[in-house]
Amino acid sequence: MSKHLLEIKHLTIHPKNNPELRLVKDVSLTLQQGKTTCIVGESGSGKSLTALSVIRLLSSQLAVSGTFLFHGEDLTLVSEEAMRKKRGKEIAMIFQEPMTSLNPVLSIGYQIQEAIGVHSKLDQDQMLKRTHELLALVGIPTDRATSFPDELSGGQRQRVMIAMAMSCNPTLLIADEPTTALDVTVQAQILRLLDDLKTQLNMTMLFITHDFGVVHDIADEVMVMFKGQVVEQGSVKQVLSNPQHPYTKALLNCVPDAKGKKALKPIDYLKLDKLMAVL
Repeated sequence: MSKHLLEIKHLTIHPKNNPELRLVKDVSLTLQQGKTTCIVGESGSGKSLTALSVIRLLSSQLAVSGTFLFHGEDLTLVSEEAMRKKRGKEIAMIFQEPMTSLNPVLSIGYQIQEAIGVHSKLDQDQMLKRTHELLALVGIPTDRATSFPDELSGGQRQRVMIAMAMSCNPTLLIADEPTTALDVTVQAQILRLLDDLKTQLNMTMLFITHDFGVVHDIADEVMVMFKGQVVEQGSVKQVLSNPQHPYTKALLNCVPDAKGKKALKPIDYLKLDKLMAVL
């Protein structure tokens, strides 16, 4: 039986200067060891805020309430110094656009070694060896360690970010729409790589997306968010084959089928708001 790795309980986020504006409202979520949970919803639904709150990287202008039990330890009670030690080592994160995270004037090998050095006491030769191991793990030739980010394709840059995230063998990987900026073929390769690494390392993954195609490919569990609230939760089979909430149904109606015969229906937000008011 899978064990709980992370439990988010009653998470609420609002601007400090506007407590009535709830950006995330009473969200609770449990992540199982070795499983992938997808948070799905449109832009502005609170997906990324929920993910960033786990590693305490939200803006200081936002107020956060709730608890985050990671291996049974409440992260809200951990000091900032202790939290910095957990980031990258126990909990790693991959963002949507690698070029906003990679330094354009440093080689990718140097940047991977930096990530390793933050949480380890390896000497220079050991770090270089580990860097080559990580590049091989994500399918990049080791001789590209001296390359700069702008000398790589978008898919290769995202592989570098995955290598950096894997540098200290985290137990939890948070991936915030890591394939959105990639073409369909490269997206499939990155998704397969992440899924293979999850299985190989028995890692837990929290995957943020707006794409139900991605959900179908990698998710074990799904949480659907709308306007900061959780509207549906369950196994991927349950949510995709038998959605219960009107918003989940509306999202799925926006997904084209492989043959292009399905009539796509835009979301009627006025109707949704009326339904949400009575649910």
